[in-house]
This record gives sequence, C-alpha cells and structure tokens, in this order.
Amino acid sequence: MIGSGIFISPQYVLADIGSPGASFVIWTCCGLISMLGGLCYAELGTVIPESGGEFIYMLRTTGNVTAFMFSFSFIVVMRPASATGIALSFAEYVVAPFYSGSTPPQLVVKCVAAAAILGLTIVNCVSVRMATGIQVVSMVFKLGALAVIILGGVVMLFQGHTENFEEPFENTKADVSSVGIAFYQGLWSFDGWNTLNFITEELKHPEVNLPRAVVIAISLVTGLYLLVNVSYLTVMTPKELMSSSAVAVTWGNKVLGSWGWTMSVAAALSAFGSLNGTFFSGGRVCFVAAREGHLPDILAMAHVRRLTPSPALILTTVVSLLVLIPGDFQSIVNFFSFTAWFFYGITLSGLVYLKIKKPELPRPYKVPIILPVLVIIVAIFLVLAPILDNPQIEYLYVSLFILSGAIVYVPFIHFKLCPGLLTKLTVFLQLFLEVAPTEKNL
Repeated sequence: MIGSGIFISPQYVLADIGSPGASFVIWTCCGLISMLGGLCYAELGTVIPESGGEFIYMLRTTGNVTAFMFSFSFIVVMRPASATGIALSFAEYVVAPFYSGSTPPQLVVKCVAAAAILGLTIVNCVSVRMATGIQVVSMVFKLGALAVIILGGVVMLFQGHTENFEEPFENTKADVSSVGIAFYQGLWSFDGWNTLNFITEELKHPEVNLPRAVVIAISLVTGLYLLVNVSYLTVMTPKELMSSSAVAVTWGNKVLGSWGWTMSVAAALSAFGSLNGTFFSGGRVCFVAAREGHLPDILAMAHVRRLTPSPALILTTVVSLLVLIPGDFQSIVNFFSFTAWFFYGITLSGLVYLKIKKPELPRPYKVPIILPVLVIIVAIFLVLAPILDNPQIEYLYVSLFILSGAIVYVPFIHFKLCPGLLTKLTVFLQLFLEVAPTEKNL
C-alpha cells in the first residue's frame, strides 16, 4: 500500500478540501473505508477461495458479463492508469532538484516517466530476481524517507511550530465534488488494500490471516499517513504545500537544508519501487481471466526460459504510454479511482447477494451485513460525487468505455467470433515472444 501516493497526494487532498483539519478527516476516513473494504474482501476471499480478486468474485456472483467488463477495464484502463500515475510521481521527484523554485516543464516530466515505464518493462521481462531486488531496495528507502519526515515533524512540533493548526477548518470546501475528488486523491495512496485477495489460493489459513493482515496493515498505514501529513504542515504553510510539485523535496529543503536532495532521491526510489510492483504483481488477473476464457490466451503466457509474463507486461506498457501522452497526475488518479470504485461497489454487492441468497455456504470468517452495505454506499457516493456537482465530459467517456466491455463480450467471448484469426495471432505472438502457457499456480 505504501507507495508514491503519500509523497504526492497530500497537496491535492489539501487543495481539493481546502483546510488542514478537513484533510486530516479525509485521510482518516480513507483509512477507515479501506479497512472496512478489506474486511469485506476477507470474507469474500474465504467464501470464494480462488485467486483473481474482483474478477473471480464477479464471475461467481454477478456473472460473465460484469466479470469481463472488469477484466477488460483492468487491462486497458486501471492497471495502465495506475502505472502512469506512479511514473509521473517518480518523474516529478527526479526532475524537482533541477527546477528548484519553479514548476518543471511537462514535456521533461513525461519523458522521464516514459523512460521509467520502458526501463521497468525491460527489467520485468528479463528477470524476476532483478524485479524482486528493486522492490527490496525501494522498500528500504521508502521507510527511511517516511521515518525522517515523521521524526522531523515531531521535532518541529516540540519546537512550537503549530501555527498551521490554530484554525484547522478555515477555508474548508464542503461541496460534494470537492469532497469526492479529495477522497479520490487520498484513496489513491491506500490503493492495494484489496490485493491480498489476489493470492487467496496460496495463503495459509486465510480465515485467520486475511482479516488480521487487513486490520494490522491498514491501521499502521493510516497512522503513518496522518503523521506524515502533520509533519508536512509543521514545516510548510497550506499555500506552500498546495503549490509544491514535489512536497517531500520542499519539506527536505526547509528541514534538511543542503541535504534536501536526499528526500528527492528517497521519494523517487519509492515511486520507482511502486511502479515496479505494478508490473511485478499485476499479471495474476490476466492469468485468471484468460484461464476462464475471457481474455486471449497469450496474456496468460510466460517466457519459456525467464518465466516472466512478457505479453501482459508489453500490453500494459503500450497502453500506459498512450495514457501518458494527454494525461496529468490529478486527472489520471481521478479516472482510475472512478473506475476502481465502480467495480468495488459491484464486487461488494456480490457479497451482499451471497449473504442473503446463499447463507449455507461455509464462512470461516464473516462480517456483519451492514459493513458491505456501508462500503457500497461509499462506492456509490465516490462514483456519483464528481458527476453530480461538477460534471465533466471525461467521466462520460470513461463510463462508456466500461460499458463497452459488455458490447465486446457478446460477439468475441460469448459467440467466439473470428476464433481462427485469434488462434493464428496467438501462435504468431507465441513464436515471436517465445512464450508458453503456464501452470495454474505459477
């Protein structure tokens, strides 16, 4: 869960909601929503103990069409948008020291982001061990940076720097759209609360370990995020925080002086690790969807010698680069969150259905029905909030794209139109990329 978000989202949350006090409320609520969602997913993971996350839950509860709409949107929108957003975070921190006191040119930022996406695609296609090593190194720098920021904030608090907290709710924006967009930015930093369910089949004693992992991890992450935000606001005024393109660098320059560049390096490496994790872990949904006949078989194949899922990685890379061309960080996060919470709502509707219609199913772990109902209400709010108060044509395009999955499903999946052409293309790509089908649990 801890990735690039906490190093770039705080200024957007504050800008959208307007005041430090309200931003702390948003961050706390984001943690609570993530925990409730995670606990509901824990029950789903024990009732339907199969890997694949949302895809498999929708397949088993709401049917083939919605499951395909999810896999279609995940492959073409959600995963590439996530990768592009993280790549832009990485790029902002890489270029920030070279443009001190000014906003870096977008062309430079996007070129660095594109280089990061291409570089990590090559790494993940060539070596699983190298990709794992990047994760370990980035984790060390990530936790080190957060520790420095939190300790620096504590020192500043003890020195009496509390002026930004004297009127914490001044200038708060209470309109529906601002609150919804602030949640989008905050929940971006918590994204990952549902990914443990992607590997339910491999988890030992999921009925105990799933909810335990959810509660412990999300509580710790929420506490860390709140402390980091407090630290930012002990050092910077709200105006400085909102205008910063790389908040950790601004914090580092003010607190660490000539050593401020170290925060840029640490935050960039953290984002780099998160981007690597997106490529490293995202192949499982492709695999399960292809296994169920919802995606071309080629997307579930791995390199015959390196055992890396290169076809799925290449597709993600191509779409990510296309998203990068017109997109900016804030709009990419908004559209990602809009799509994600649409499907989270459908997934949890499936849990409510199972509780009402199939109470006899074995449930080693279960939550009160009020919890999924509450998270569904939140999901409905998060999907509708940006549209009702301040409608934008882009949300219509995203909605039409999601619904277009149903149109694609009928001819190509249900009626299997042009199977011969797809088989020939699959064989060609298998030979060209040197890939082959994998076993279920690889």
